[in-house]
Amino acid sequence: MVTANSENTGHRRTRLRKLEDEGKALGFIILVCNITSLEKLSGQVISTFYQIQNSIHSAFKSPGNVWPLELNHTYCAHFGQEPTAEEANEERYLLNSIAWPGPLVQGLPVELSSDPSKSYFVIQGPAEQRIGDQLEVNVHVQNFLGLPKKHGGDFLIARLHSPELGAGVAGQVQDHHNGNYTVLFPLLWAGVVWVEITMVHPSEAVMVLKSLQEEQPDRVFFKSLFRSGFVSETTVCNLCLPLNHQPLCNYTDPETGEPWYCYKPKMLGCDTRINHYKGGYKKNLITEYEAKFFKSNVNIKVPIRASGMGNVTVLPAEKGLANLKKYEKTSGFYFHNVWRPLRGAALQQFNDSSAITHCLRGKIIYMLGDSTVRQWFEYLTASVPTLKEFNLHSPKNVGPFMAVDSKNNILVSFRCHGPPIRFTSVLSSELRYVANEIDRIKGGPGTVILVSVWSHFSTFPIEVYIRRLRHIRRAVVRLLNREPATLVVIRTASLQKLDPGNSLFNSDWFSLQINSVLCAMFKGLNVQLLDAWEMTLAHHLPHLLHPSPPIIKNMIDLILSNICPVGKKRS
Repeated sequence: MVTANSENTGHRRTRLRKLEDEGKALGFIILVCNITSLEKLSGQVISTFYQIQNSIHSAFKSPGNVWPLELNHTYCAHFGQEPTAEEANEERYLLNSIAWPGPLVQGLPVELSSDPSKSYFVIQGPAEQRIGDQLEVNVHVQNFLGLPKKHGGDFLIARLHSPELGAGVAGQVQDHHNGNYTVLFPLLWAGVVWVEITMVHPSEAVMVLKSLQEEQPDRVFFKSLFRSGFVSETTVCNLCLPLNHQPLCNYTDPETGEPWYCYKPKMLGCDTRINHYKGGYKKNLITEYEAKFFKSNVNIKVPIRASGMGNVTVLPAEKGLANLKKYEKTSGFYFHNVWRPLRGAALQQFNDSSAITHCLRGKIIYMLGDSTVRQWFEYLTASVPTLKEFNLHSPKNVGPFMAVDSKNNILVSFRCHGPPIRFTSVLSSELRYVANEIDRIKGGPGTVILVSVWSHFSTFPIEVYIRRLRHIRRAVVRLLNREPATLVVIRTASLQKLDPGNSLFNSDWFSLQINSVLCAMFKGLNVQLLDAWEMTLAHHLPHLLHPSPPIIKNMIDLILSNICPVGKKRS
């Protein structure tokens, strides 16, 4: 039991210690004033000066955004604001919807894992079919011993294409959880169509990726430079950091609650942070055994052969024009290398700068997100000579960027999204969250907002991405409530080139999870989803993080077709 006398004694001791500390600090201040009166100081003395200055700063200023060591936050998904009951239910639904089947037994010999070279597919139905029908293909996965697999979980992608027609469409893969898969393709054009099935990862590799996503979210690490006067320090930053090393600077966004932390510098305060940049990639993430599931030309993006015929001939529909819009799960297809959406605005081609300028006249275009939306900014500024980029002295490939056509009253801007973002050095003051930027936009019929937020979240638990999208969705809803005529276009994730190294950080499997969540969370809102996944999968060009110019042109044509739909009169 604590008595009143002991409490009073404790208070007196606390006051005495405080007075002693203030006296020491006053002495330090006098010492600093004397030191700074000297005209020339050695580098060592200057460093000592800033150490003393920082000690004084810490003594008199509340720690504010410094987190003490005794806090024990251990997992990225648990940082940030607690979701409401409704949000928690939505999260559970989303996590269940993307749950991935895996092998019942792990650690079996590699010879028993999925081998795309011994697997095969069989086309069902006759060699001649018709537009409007659905082509069914059965895929049978076998292991390296040539024996059938007994469980599902392999990551397959599929494309139906006619090279001579510049035509292609993505297929829908169904996993039967027994080593067999069904792929369904809509038949949308006449001619000879070829089936292409690719194993991106065997099921054993997917289990490794899932473990990395959940257990090693810091495998890409970030850094920030802190500077005050002549003293500078660099520390590691991330969405979550273990607290067993040193205190953290807490840079959680006050508006969205999005978390971000850096280890506190030894000499400087948290308010001296200058920039943000990608620190690097952790090595030795997987075991020698696990590495055998990530071999180029063996089990990373390897085609599966046909057993029997590999193509069919598609004939015209029997009764007039087939109703191609009945394919709910297909966004569109290529024909003569032009993307043809099955829903939404009819695609128009904007093949010259005057057509683009005419469509964008009087418009403000905000591009927010990662480098895959920056591609659109670069395409427009390269295609429209009258759209002059304003020099903001921004770092190359980082931004922010702005281009203006004053004659036609057009303004186009790009700004990267807030952390995590794997860019080269970005000023910390330029790290803006997309939700906050949308909240600052008035909106209206002359406003277009293009958003792409996906690639930089591939290394984190999917709950982190759900939280970020939730904040963006709230901001979009607020925007559409105040200005319903605002056009919002959101780009989905897309496929990219993979090798053993970047599969652990940027695998298409991570992007598939992200894509599924994004589409589900914005379903039913008055926004346009630009299906970059199908637009890259259906095209004959190689998969790249930054798609090739022909694909970008089709994306821009689709965006412009939504800005200026056929039959709409310009005001």
